[in-house]
Amino acid sequence: MTLPRSSINALRSNLDRALSAKDPAAIATAVEVPLRNTNVVGGPSGGNSSSTSGSVHREQLKVDGVDWSNVLNYLLDVHLAIASNDLASTYEAQSSLHSALNHNLSATKGNWLIPGIHTVCRNTHQTAALADEYVNRNAGTRNDHKRLQSAVTLLQASYSKTLNDRVELRPNEPLSEEGSKKVGVLYIVNQLFSMYFQLNTLRLCKNLLKPVESRSIHESGTMGEMVTYRYYVGRLNMFEDHYELAEQNFDYALKHCHKSSVANKKRILNYLIPVKLLRGRLPTNKLLEKYSLYEFVPLLNGMRTGNLMEFSDGLMKNQDLFIRRGTYLLLEKCKMICYRNLFKRIWKIVGTEQIKLDYIAASFKWLGMPIDLDEVECILANLIFKSFIRGYLSHAKRVLVLSKKDPFPTAKVIK
Repeated sequence: MTLPRSSINALRSNLDRALSAKDPAAIATAVEVPLRNTNVVGGPSGGNSSSTSGSVHREQLKVDGVDWSNVLNYLLDVHLAIASNDLASTYEAQSSLHSALNHNLSATKGNWLIPGIHTVCRNTHQTAALADEYVNRNAGTRNDHKRLQSAVTLLQASYSKTLNDRVELRPNEPLSEEGSKKVGVLYIVNQLFSMYFQLNTLRLCKNLLKPVESRSIHESGTMGEMVTYRYYVGRLNMFEDHYELAEQNFDYALKHCHKSSVANKKRILNYLIPVKLLRGRLPTNKLLEKYSLYEFVPLLNGMRTGNLMEFSDGLMKNQDLFIRRGTYLLLEKCKMICYRNLFKRIWKIVGTEQIKLDYIAASFKWLGMPIDLDEVECILANLIFKSFIRGYLSHAKRVLVLSKKDPFPTAKVIK
């Protein structure tokens, strides 16, 4: 079974015309597939597996002495699989199309094919994710990422072919037959970052950072590419506990994100806010309302007032959400600031530098979180160790003795 002749002729004509003109935008349009405009719902898991049995189409296409027949035939296979509502075959055909375009990328001079490579990389990523989601849903599993793992290999090949181009990269140079293929690196790196995070293989991100940053490629892409790059590097910094670097990268991403990209700004804030909370910088309620980030409201209120109950309830209520984002443990660390602010309020109420631990235990009991004096001592010892509190503990007298000068230094909390 093949596509109708009219559809074949239309797709062939579009691809032939774009390649003959070496028109980057037209090539990207020609190899685009209508994943967003069609209901690809699943279908048989067998399908016509292009990667193992070859294309079901037998069209021929040569342009300027380069054979584009495989690219055309696998593109037709993708459209056929989509029309058949077969996700498994859609991915198999898309992966074959990607492989064929990777091969032809090496056979062409210049960087006019880069937008087409970007389109194919994005579609390979999307079809792999959709196919895995369909298989997992039908099998009742969650961790079958075979197609996404396979797609990573294809994007890594695209990354290598663009990064290792011998032509020197000149920023802002138009796409041409003389341009460097390195102009395509950053977009592919961002796609790989996204896939590595989906597969939870963050260690592989390191393999991309050094080659990209040593050549300053991360500073020469489009603004959208640079913002996306900083967003993923910020997330990587955050998971490695490099919070200052993470904040710098997220701040850059938020500042340079297009003003109309509200959803992308919200994605950045999902990670920037926890990092800033840990570093003692609390966002305004106006910001949380603007981007509908209501899950942070009880955490923010709890930290401001030292209300441990409100903070803990907010953390527990949105636990699943924070775990999915990978920010739960980071937000859990913010509890130390909540403790610090609670003890500061107790100090102001008592009005003396010597505070009986019984008073502190009574405060916890009033909040509905009763703890014994040993737990109070443990919390205070940690706060003193972190320099959130200046003073010492008298275990024999069960008293916290605070410094007369600045017992709750702001500089140690706000960094």
